[in-house]
Amino acid sequence: MTIDFTTGRPQARPLDVRWNHGSPSAKHNTDPDLQVHVYDEHTVILRQNMAVNYEAPFLYLLFGNERAVLIDTGATAEAAYLPLRRTVDELIEGWLAKNPREDYRLLVVHTHAHGDHVAGDGQFADRPGTELVPAGKDSAWPFFGFDEDPEAVARIDLGGRVLECLATPGHHAASVTYYDPWSGFLLTGDTVYPGRLYIDDWAAFAQTIDRLVEFAERRPVTHVLGCHIEMSIRPGVDYPIRYTYQPYEAPLELAVAHLYEIRGALGAVAASGGEPRRVVLPRFILWPSE
Repeated sequence: MTIDFTTGRPQARPLDVRWNHGSPSAKHNTDPDLQVHVYDEHTVILRQNMAVNYEAPFLYLLFGNERAVLIDTGATAEAAYLPLRRTVDELIEGWLAKNPREDYRLLVVHTHAHGDHVAGDGQFADRPGTELVPAGKDSAWPFFGFDEDPEAVARIDLGGRVLECLATPGHHAASVTYYDPWSGFLLTGDTVYPGRLYIDDWAAFAQTIDRLVEFAERRPVTHVLGCHIEMSIRPGVDYPIRYTYQPYEAPLELAVAHLYEIRGALGAVAASGGEPRRVVLPRFILWPSE
């Protein structure tokens, strides 16, 4: 049975999940290695256990009629500590039990090439029916066509569910943002998330935020979702780096209005001379590389 991923507009609704946020003592941590949240029957969000790696990155698994896509592979290589392939295989098996079809495939891509987003790649190297796109700029950008046109909007067709992909450098030279018209998710990796927005190239980051604002203005975005939570619920207060217990985390989900907020802060820096500096906002800290 073919699933219709194109009719209607995505409806904004809460994620309705309490994310595992670590433990006072890693010795007594009882959280699963991967928290699995089924947002809808075709959309899954995963979070790595904070006791295994303090980055606790979020990963995204989206199903289409012909293949699924996994966006990022986490911060830990060893399957004993990050059973990512096993978890993804189980999720695909469960989806196929409800939506039977032959020769269902998997595509693995990334938001960027930092180690906490690619460490699990090796678990998929020999998986049948799988295409793994390395995250480095020399591999990822040719796959999307950004090497020839960095302003292009690339498309990944999962079988009726077509993601739009943008080159969004600034945090990392090879950063990619994904928009899913089915869920309305704008998946921004480490470019935008509730936390310390580490900016490697300030000018490129400002251009990226401008582009994301323009892109989001023309599409129904339900949530802006990144790959970490580092802020607390207290506006402007982040958890210390490498902290593994965050009981009062800010929500993962952001809104398009937050993109405007970041753009306004960048504009204020430019108006005051343009020298990159740390800027504390309620849900972010703009953090230029030194």
